[in-house]
This record gives sequence, C-alpha cells and structure tokens, in this order.
Amino acid sequence: MDGHLLEILKAIADGVQKTFGKNCEVVIHDLSKPENSMIYKAGDVTKRDIGAPVTNVVLEALKRDGNNTPDLIGYKSFTKEGKNLKSSTIFIRNSEGEIVGCLCINYDLTEFQVAQQYLAEFTETYDLSGEGREGERFVQDIGEMVQAVLDSVLSKLGKPVAAMTKEDKVRAVEMLEEKGIFLVKGAVDIVAQALAVSKYTLYGYLEEVRGRKNSKLNYV
Repeated sequence: MDGHLLEILKAIADGVQKTFGKNCEVVIHDLSKPENSMIYKAGDVTKRDIGAPVTNVVLEALKRDGNNTPDLIGYKSFTKEGKNLKSSTIFIRNSEGEIVGCLCINYDLTEFQVAQQYLAEFTETYDLSGEGREGERFVQDIGEMVQAVLDSVLSKLGKPVAAMTKEDKVRAVEMLEEKGIFLVKGAVDIVAQALAVSKYTLYGYLEEVRGRKNSKLNYV
C-alpha cells in the first residue's frame, strides 16, 4: 500500500472515529502481510495493537472471492470479552483492481443494547381488550365519552337500532351497565335517545338488568 493512499485512509479513519466517539474503532490493514496486517488504528474497541493479524472473516472472504470480494457492511462480530459489535470491512484496491488492504469499522453496541432493554421495559404496555375492556378514550366532554362507548356497544351487537328487539336493547343496556356508563349524569338521556326509547322505558331496562345481576349474586 503506497504512502499517499495510506495517509488518505488515516484521515478517513480519524474522521469516522471522532464522529462516532469512544465506542467506535477504525483500523487499517495492509493485506500484503496478513499475519501482522494492522498498520493503523483510531479508537480502541477490540484492544488490539499495531501488528495484529487480519481477522478470520477477512481471510475467508478473500479465499472465497479473491479480488472480487465485496465489501462487508454491518455484520455482527464479538470481542474477546464478549461485547457485541457492529462491523464493516471496506476493501482497498490498487489501480489494477487488486485488493491491497482494508479499512474496518467496529462499533461497540453494549450501551445501546442496555438502553434498548430499559426502553423495552419502559414502553411495554398491555391491551385492555384482552380482558374484555374498552380501550381508554380521551375526550373533551362526558357526552362525547358516553357516545363513543355507546357506538362501540351498538357496533358489537351488529344491528341497526330500528331492527332491534326489546331483548337486543336490554342487552345493549346490560353491556353499557357493565362499562359503568350509567354512573355518569346525563347518560340515561343520551342512551335513551340512541335506542329510540323513552327515558322511563330505559329505566325499566336498567332495573331489569340490575335485578338479574342481584338475583345471581343472591344465588351464589
């Protein structure tokens, strides 16, 4: 590898390492002497010294594809201490297209993996629908919330209000009661209007639903 090319590669290595900081290492190998090919390093992730040999990954790639060896970008590698790295190897060719060296980037992922674990724990949620509950709704006023839950119940029943029997409407009231809608002041008026019944009829449905529930509790 000629001196001018080496100086260019050193500048690139320094620039990349400084850009990505302490977890980044960039090394240059002269592949004319694979047994002690490392001739420059910026950063120190793999704890190797100048004169260290080329890696087995590079040797295998060169053996398989020779001067046609493609660059190896973003592959997984490991340090002797077991740290996970993201590595890339860019092959350097002379004017005849022969591979004469390589520039290798090794990035220590340890801190990212620890952060990833913390973030995964922090962002973990569970779906209320798995317990048969409605997803939480954030609305501007209570009427909007009642209407949203009512729409959800009617959708589950799968019938337009005009085609509902009394039993269907009682079932709708039962489902709304289970969701606590009738704890809300004014909910009776909204539901009665939606089900096309009078407020007094709705109270009758509600009394029927609550009577069934109480009789079940007494039986138990």
